[in-house]
Amino acid sequence: MKIGADGLAAGARQVASPNCDERPAGVQVTLLVVHSISLPPGQYGGDAIERLFTNRLDPAAHPYFAQLAGLRVSAHFLVRRDGELVQFVPVQRRAWHAGESSWRGRGRCNDFSIGVELEGSDAERFTPAQYAALARLTRALRARLPLRQLAAHSDVAPGRKSDPGAGFEWAGLLAALARH
Repeated sequence: MKIGADGLAAGARQVASPNCDERPAGVQVTLLVVHSISLPPGQYGGDAIERLFTNRLDPAAHPYFAQLAGLRVSAHFLVRRDGELVQFVPVQRRAWHAGESSWRGRGRCNDFSIGVELEGSDAERFTPAQYAALARLTRALRARLPLRQLAAHSDVAPGRKSDPGAGFEWAGLLAALARH
């Protein structure tokens, strides 16, 4: 996998999100934030995540969606349960994924991070295909950007977010990254 000069990942399905903007001038992207998402919670495979990130989620389509009405969020990438990679925002732009956040004393994590959503929940294991896709993506991002750190959404927004959850296999991901 390769990230092109246009900020797009080769092989990723592109679904453009309007929920992004320019990063502050001179800011380097040094952090990858791992999230998890499923819409409705615990259900996989539908188009609700893509609809949320493109402002097309119908709040009447499911009782849970009503609380998301008007929300403007995105991530750079989504890794589906089968390992499919979907890209919403080019890596040089700022996706709106971390919200109010701080990493190692530095606030506004969206300014200097890449957001990757894994289709899943805190309560379930992620799939081997997702870990493999995340490792490939992380290697490609590191080849294009000065990405040096990985964190969970719960690390940058403690007390507010719990994803990707205690079951996320950090050791396995780091081992896969070290092998290449």
